[in-house]
Amino acid sequence: MANYDILGNIAILKFPDKTSKAEKLRQAQEVMKTHPSVETILEKMEKVSGRLRTIKTKHIIGKKNLVAEYHECGCRFKLKVDSCYFSPRLANERLEIARLIAKMKNPNVLVMFAGVGPFSIIIAKNSKTKKIVSIELGKECCKYAQENVILNKVDNFVEVLQGDVKKVVRKLKEKFDVIVMPRPNLKDTFLKSALSVARKNTKIIYYGFSAESKLQKMLADLHKESKSARRKIKITNIKEAGDIAPYEHRYRIEMTVLN
Repeated sequence: MANYDILGNIAILKFPDKTSKAEKLRQAQEVMKTHPSVETILEKMEKVSGRLRTIKTKHIIGKKNLVAEYHECGCRFKLKVDSCYFSPRLANERLEIARLIAKMKNPNVLVMFAGVGPFSIIIAKNSKTKKIVSIELGKECCKYAQENVILNKVDNFVEVLQGDVKKVVRKLKEKFDVIVMPRPNLKDTFLKSALSVARKNTKIIYYGFSAESKLQKMLADLHKESKSARRKIKITNIKEAGDIAPYEHRYRIEMTVLN
């Protein structure tokens, strides 16, 4: 059976190589039968690619539609699946982060690489925050993020900013108590940008990608980068937050800024 993700009214299937057209159709029909909410089934043609993390899809059956309407944790999201990165597999992760932040008293929160707003909105709906700034590079993602903020009635304290994280952060005048970094699998850590708007005792929730054997090197590199920014960090928690290949994971690394 193909691997697949359900985004409300749309299912995206990824088939093994050399799967026949007839078999793809059979499996798509089975998914549609199993998930009554699904109205459109697409085939994922390529891996996620580029800084905008986009995918190419091909219609298999159902309505010819690329706009997903998805519900998670009592929140509603709309997005165009081939131009806006979204992973329903991070649902538990988003709720865990919201619950961590809910333990804090009215924090100022920054979410980098915010996409269509899932972290920002789920944090807003499940914790008491002073303000959430949501930064995303993709213009299409930001359009849907702004729509989602209004849909979920959090537009009074969630601000959506479009642009390159480094450039946008330089223009910010405030400092943040929590910085969430669900970054793509890129070489640049963007940690210096986060530290530039962090206070003493700010909590940074960083997502990094690494083979198990190279985890300690990744942690050492984060300490080295913070030192070059004349800041000191303490890593307080490390959690595997998804697999990207055998023995390679997305890691959630929680850290506190000490100075």
